Amino acid sequence: MITKRIHRLRQCLPDDWGEGYDHVTICCTIENQQQADFRLPIYKEAPLRHKILICEPLLGPIDLSCWLGGWVEQVVAGGESGREARVCDYEWVKAIRDACVEKNVAFWFKQTGTHFRKEGHLYQVARQFQHAQARKAGINFRP
Repeated sequence: MITKRIHRLRQCLPDDWGEGYDHVTICCTIENQQQADFRLPIYKEAPLRHKILICEPLLGPIDLSCWLGGWVEQVVAGGESGREARVCDYEWVKAIRDACVEKNVAFWFKQTGTHFRKEGHLYQVARQFQHAQARKAGINFRP
């Protein structure tokens, strides 16, 4: 399950939840630093056995270095798709990836998004090519 409302999690859990079910992963989305600062303290303390951070749609730089550690299994990053999509910058993606490598946390660059900036160039990437273009970057990481 993926949520941007991690602050509501505890009120939605079943009575027998305890520390979580082993077969359930609840992911928390964070699109910018402001939301990371709000959601991650709550998410870190949430009674979950499996946690994945979803930086999607990535709308600005996010410094995760102080948050990454053994409690996070993976970080996923990707741009926003659609006609009204906002820009995703490769430097933001790369910085998250570098923090994951430093902390030995898996990283997956899922998709570029429609408007993707890399090395000063703004690319318009059709939806059907966004995942493939992200894979071509070759920056995914598995510890």
